[in-house]
Amino acid sequence: MKFRTASSMLVAACMLAVLAGCGSSVKLDETPVESRTGTPVGQVGAQGGRTSQSQVSPVDLSAQQNPNGAAGQLARVVYFDFDSYVVKDEYAPTIASYARSLAGNAQRRLTIEGHADDRGGREYNLALGQKRAEAVRKSLELLGVKENQMEAVSYGEERPAMQGASEEAWAKNRRAELNLR
Repeated sequence: MKFRTASSMLVAACMLAVLAGCGSSVKLDETPVESRTGTPVGQVGAQGGRTSQSQVSPVDLSAQQNPNGAAGQLARVVYFDFDSYVVKDEYAPTIASYARSLAGNAQRRLTIEGHADDRGGREYNLALGQKRAEAVRKSLELLGVKENQMEAVSYGEERPAMQGASEEAWAKNRRAELNLR
């Protein structure tokens, strides 16, 4: 018992010594920070004051054209990488447009169909298709769509968008289709 207490005290003393030595001598006010334009942020201006104006411009998603279709027409498909159910950033405008459409009409419903290519077993592809549909559903839910307006289903490899055993066919089959009702 004495050994355990002595070793615990030794560990605590070592941790205190390490933490005491971690104090930094660099002051944050003196550390130069550069913006993406290459000029230091907070540099003294002509009036002697620091510049603090942000150069970030706001993004208006409503003015953007849908990347998978014409303006005003909702894209129906979200594609995924091989063996993945991560929704790519490029589909954020598509998902946001569905969220706006569903939020504007509580009577509308959305079915999200998850699909997979034909590589892998049937059960695995059904599970992967379900994860893809659920990932899109979760993205919509985070944007305020009510859970009772959405249904996520999986068809696995059973309904291919393109027949064949090529990378092009597999890429077209790794998808989630969004169907408004």
